[in-house]
Amino acid sequence: KNQMAKLSLTAAPTFKATVQIPVPGARPAPVEFVFRTKTRPEFKDFMESLDRKESDAEVICEIASGWDLAEPFDKENVTALCDNYLGAARAVLETYFTTVTGAKEKN
Repeated sequence: KNQMAKLSLTAAPTFKATVQIPVPGARPAPVEFVFRTKTRPEFKDFMESLDRKESDAEVICEIASGWDLAEPFDKENVTALCDNYLGAARAVLETYFTTVTGAKEKN
């Protein structure tokens, strides 16, 4: 008898998702991020705090804890990513939101 994997009521503390970082004049570059899992109350608090964040890098550092780039994942390097690739922050946030909510991306 085939046993189906059951859903755990405690989510893993992190999950990985690939973000397609827009690169001007080229194909998007896939970067795998390690995102932090949030409970519903934590997610609500995060959403309510977005307009108080001083930068996109601050927002990204709250929801993510790593990536598969050569440079270490820290606020300085996340800032460089956002400064050099103007669509990066939006791509990271959209990937995070669609992954945690199970929403399908719109074309």
